Amino acid sequence: MPSNTPDTATVGEESPPEAIVAWALRRFAGRELVVTTSFGMEGCALIDMVARHRVSVPVVWLDTMFLFPETYALRDRLADRYPHLRFENRGTALTPEAQAEQFGPELWRQDPDLCCVLRKVEPMRRALQGVDVWLTGLTRSQGADRAALRVVEWDWQYQLVKVNPLAAWDRARVWEYVRAHDVPYNELHERGYPTLGCTHCTAPVPGAGPRDYSRTGRWAGTSKTECGLHRDLPRHFARKA
Repeated sequence: MPSNTPDTATVGEESPPEAIVAWALRRFAGRELVVTTSFGMEGCALIDMVARHRVSVPVVWLDTMFLFPETYALRDRLADRYPHLRFENRGTALTPEAQAEQFGPELWRQDPDLCCVLRKVEPMRRALQGVDVWLTGLTRSQGADRAALRVVEWDWQYQLVKVNPLAAWDRARVWEYVRAHDVPYNELHERGYPTLGCTHCTAPVPGAGPRDYSRTGRWAGTSKTECGLHRDLPRHFARKA
């Protein structure tokens, strides 16, 4: 791990997320720090924790141009609730029409990895250029790909320090926090959507409620479980694009 990775002696892997957020904001004061969100419940809880410190930090989100109407509405609710935070859309400028012309129709069906690279991964790489510290809402309970998540780690793909305050929590604990603090969250969680992505690649999961997390509804019918934001996909992009 690079030498500029912070000393984590003051926070542990099981430290409360609120304490980790407070530590990160204190430890990296004056550095280029951003919060990112896809407007899932974990991201909403993280935004609330950051907002309680009354700091003005960017909350970066990516408009893939395929988000649910409920997701855009939630963005507006969060921006109204936390006016001192800077909600910044850093999504792609590639329109769906231009994508179809260049790569063929319904790319999300033909090559979902490439679609994610174009609409998520490459925009995030641009958004994180020059950033020193990245706060995410990832948790270890979100699947095998995230089981080894550390509270503080070096992200080789983006070359920055990645802080995951909610790493030790599961959805049930996040739901408790959201209810206790009246945090705005996506109403689709009430309709069987454990996670929120693009409309073409996200489906409800039978029996799922707000306290349940599952990636079963993402890219249903395929082996794909991650969009690539937290997994390096440069070779795929170089080969395809």
